[in-house]
Amino acid sequence: MDHSYPSLPLLSIFLLLLPPLISSQICQRNCGKETLKYPFGSGPGCGDPRFQPHVSCSQQKLTFTTHTGSYPVTSIDYTNQVIHISDPTMSTCSCTVPSKGFGLNWDAPFTFAESTIFALVDCAMNSSSICKSSGYDDGNNSNLLCDQGSPICSLLYSCRPISTINLPISTCCVYTPVNLGPSFEMDLQKLQCPSYTGFYNFNDQQSDPEKWNYGIALKYKFSVTNDYPTSCAACERSYGVCGYTGAYNSFICNCPNGINTTTDCFFTSSYNAGFRKGVAWLIYPVVWSLVWFFL
Repeated sequence: MDHSYPSLPLLSIFLLLLPPLISSQICQRNCGKETLKYPFGSGPGCGDPRFQPHVSCSQQKLTFTTHTGSYPVTSIDYTNQVIHISDPTMSTCSCTVPSKGFGLNWDAPFTFAESTIFALVDCAMNSSSICKSSGYDDGNNSNLLCDQGSPICSLLYSCRPISTINLPISTCCVYTPVNLGPSFEMDLQKLQCPSYTGFYNFNDQQSDPEKWNYGIALKYKFSVTNDYPTSCAACERSYGVCGYTGAYNSFICNCPNGINTTTDCFFTSSYNAGFRKGVAWLIYPVVWSLVWFFL
């Protein structure tokens, strides 16, 4: 007698229809080598919605974006709430390149950290940037307190790439603390300065510009009161990632099992682990019975 049984492909289809026992966390805790914590996130729905348009993770690279361009994030100091970014068009002690300048979006939750120092180099002698003034002109650019006599200018001109400009030190001026006025804009073309440099740490080598940390340090705040959200702190303690959802960007805690909660992941983790264990004890014997039956 010929016994006909369902074919093995049918078993494969059955197995595919089984509910997945393991799901992944949508919001990641890392972007490349950089740890991601509130208020930053790995993508839409992760972190704080106010920060998501400005700091993003793509192809495991963390990037800071403004209307003047996109800049690699080199590090994040969560203790002092400071991010450090680099500008490929910024001159350093290693090279000089033309630049359009740097600007912050007026609505971005960032300001310049006090440690940031900007120096404009190769400025025209009649440039307004070399004038000492505490006011600003038409609102598009700020005439800041520019220090031409700063020793920083002399040190920068000791760098070989900058020294090749072969212009007097008076064409350099230093802005510190940095304040780009109400437009948060550094318009180098208007300032008649084709290049600028910035750094945020002397590395205890004040007299050696080759050892300085070049880049821009930006300070951020969680909110007006700058309080770390208690709900987010509880979420992160339970290995969750803070996020948001819905039309009102309501808080959610994205858990390692892929489930979103409005509190933390402690309950969902234990519940999900027990559920998966129970389902496994129920399904695995059935699956193995079917396999032996079809063979």
